[in-house]
Amino acid sequence: MVVGEHDGAFTITDRRRIDLVEDGWQKQPYHAAEHLTPAAARDLVTRGITAARKTAVRELQAAIDHERAHDHDPTACAVLVGNPMPDWNLDEILAVHFRMHKAEGALFRDVLLQAAATCGLPPIAVREKESAGDRRLLQAVATLGASVGPPWGKDQKDAARGALIALKRRLK
Repeated sequence: MVVGEHDGAFTITDRRRIDLVEDGWQKQPYHAAEHLTPAAARDLVTRGITAARKTAVRELQAAIDHERAHDHDPTACAVLVGNPMPDWNLDEILAVHFRMHKAEGALFRDVLLQAAATCGLPPIAVREKESAGDRRLLQAVATLGASVGPPWGKDQKDAARGALIALKRRLK
């Protein structure tokens, strides 16, 4: 979701889904590694992380190039983040199913933040709960949604909220 500000009003200049995986197993590399030997598990998870990083950089750079081709100047990349990951090693992650889910969620958020830095955009980590009850922010998100129409589900609303928070921080 690309949100800009023009003459005091927020506008969506682009919205796209960035797929960070190309193969099915890459969506859940920790799950895919669950029953492998430790060495094979490390190799598979490392390949999944490397692939996600490359894809994130490629897709984010394409979005940046698209914006610049339309005379927009991206200034930051907001990513909604949860609580930080505990300092678990791979064996500890693979030992508990819940940890695999947590690790995979953190993996994709982290690669987006790293991709932003690689592409020259300041990465802005926005806590998922940040400003969740802010009525003005929620109204701005609803207004943006009405301006572009469907789909406007949770993913789009969250992306717009993150972008608005990042814009607010950048404009201060």
